Amino acid sequence: MDFSNRYIVTFATGLCLVCSLIVSSIAVGLKDRIEANKLLDKRTMVLRVAGLVEREAKPTMEEVEIYFENIETIVIERGSGSVLDVEPATVDPRKQAKAAGLSSKVSGVFAKESALKSVADRQLVYLVRTPGKESVVFPVYGNGLWSTMYGFLCLKPDLKEVVGIIYYEQGETAGLGGEVENPTWLDKWPGKKGLDDRDTILVEVVKSGQVKDPTTQVDGISGATITSVAVTSMLRFWFSDEGYGPALANIRNAANGG
Repeated sequence: MDFSNRYIVTFATGLCLVCSLIVSSIAVGLKDRIEANKLLDKRTMVLRVAGLVEREAKPTMEEVEIYFENIETIVIERGSGSVLDVEPATVDPRKQAKAAGLSSKVSGVFAKESALKSVADRQLVYLVRTPGKESVVFPVYGNGLWSTMYGFLCLKPDLKEVVGIIYYEQGETAGLGGEVENPTWLDKWPGKKGLDDRDTILVEVVKSGQVKDPTTQVDGISGATITSVAVTSMLRFWFSDEGYGPALANIRNAANGG
């Protein structure tokens, strides 16, 4: 059967439109699922670093929701240090880190060491109120050797003792810098000193085999000096005046029921 050129063009156009609609519908559906999975992964990491679930545990969305009934997510403003009456779901520090009107440039020595040029003005902090597991979880990130490393540092409510640290995204060299996810190295953190009376971060990573003060120093990753130093730099940035510094008193007060 012969078809006119007009018929062929019309048929092809219609087929393309139908296929486009199908692909678009699938993409929208997948996007929602991807975002839901990202939220689940991030919340699971909060539970792990706070010691609410085992490090290798993979709780369901329903189980995570139950745990988060005892976790308050607060929004803090870096500049003023205020705890804002803002819906946490509207704040995405990672996406807003370079958004005009939602972020600010940073330029201190620790920012430079962490290769951070701007960060979101509003940050999320998690207050864990589970009886016996009370703590505060701070998101932290900064450049390692090859990648930006994203993680959480968990401190006791008075912010003076480390509960744990965890990294959930990084692209460091496997077997070297990638060992920031190694359970053996992560187990060296709990019990270290957190902040002093002036809210200066005390815990630091030192060169492998060079620990002199076991109350504040974590043995570095062998063969990954740059990544090890990067961990210290990002912690010093996030607990400086350009990071959580101005809000620490308010965070501590909120964590203790104030």
